[in-house]
Amino acid sequence: MEMNAVLLSGKERLEYIRIEAPAVMPGTVKIKVAVCGICGSDLPRVFNGAVHQFPLILGHEFSGVVEAVGEGVVNVRPGDHVVAAPLIPCGTCKACQDGNYALCQGYSFLGSRQPGAMADYVVVPEANVIGISKNISFKQAATVEPSTVALHAFLHSGFSSGKSVAILGCGIIGLYAIQWARLLGASKIAVVGRGEQGLAAGKELGADILFSTKDYDGENLPDVLSQGFDYVYECVGAVQTMQLALMLVAKKGVVCFIGTPKVPLTFPISVWEQMNRKECWATGAWMSYSRPFPGKEWSMTISNMASKRLKLIPGMLHGCYPMEEAPKVFRMIREEAVHGRILLCNANSALF
Repeated sequence: MEMNAVLLSGKERLEYIRIEAPAVMPGTVKIKVAVCGICGSDLPRVFNGAVHQFPLILGHEFSGVVEAVGEGVVNVRPGDHVVAAPLIPCGTCKACQDGNYALCQGYSFLGSRQPGAMADYVVVPEANVIGISKNISFKQAATVEPSTVALHAFLHSGFSSGKSVAILGCGIIGLYAIQWARLLGASKIAVVGRGEQGLAAGKELGADILFSTKDYDGENLPDVLSQGFDYVYECVGAVQTMQLALMLVAKKGVVCFIGTPKVPLTFPISVWEQMNRKECWATGAWMSYSRPFPGKEWSMTISNMASKRLKLIPGMLHGCYPMEEAPKVFRMIREEAVHGRILLCNANSALF
């Protein structure tokens, strides 16, 4: 049986072609892909050839319908609407035994170390498949994973209700972070971003304070931000915002770095010493997993999407394009300013 797939066969060599479809094996689930998001981590794979091997089917943020199940699968059945956690931990190393699956030393990962979901079908272990309510759209379900990343940062950093929050970045993770801050009882939410669309989306989703980095000179904070915030979540990975995070945190506060830097970082002494002078805590957050795998980040996200407490508003998306246009869409990302998540939608069934 053949299927359509977005295949990366070399640096900047992305094609939509016919290939052999994956077969369902014991303990695995074959999913008919409805929608797959383009993550920022997909860009260096395409443009820099930063992959573990060629060829590779990209895609790890997706939704779909169970097509078939392998021998021994008991928790899902054909026809179920599902998402899947892309991390496939070994389950045996110390990190896995401690429930720190994202720190696994022998993991695999959909769309990175094994075939992903920019295709008609993808096969994943049953443990990674999570059923979703049919009142969650396939488009929103394809953003479950970014939401879990945002929530994991709150849980990992020990956030508690009644505290003030600053969120740096108005991408999909930052905009879900705003919603989690509100749902978890933040007393005040500030969002710092660059694009007007992202800041407008942040306001719609419940931010109390909006600030554009275009108005920041690198030294003097506006009065509305100068009081400091108990928790600061950096969702960009840019030099400017990572420095700004240390300026925004309150005394004895917490800075959590979610964004992944793309270039070497330097910090002026006046910025770096904020950790000393404020006695703040700085930590990183990596992916979105906890015990029992894949964790409460996933169950909480799905339940809050089903209840409509977590929203996917137009300002969170750049657009949804047919899967076959993926090569053109990646070229667009490289050549144009893109604001919001881009989704690739399959048209292989009237259901979608």
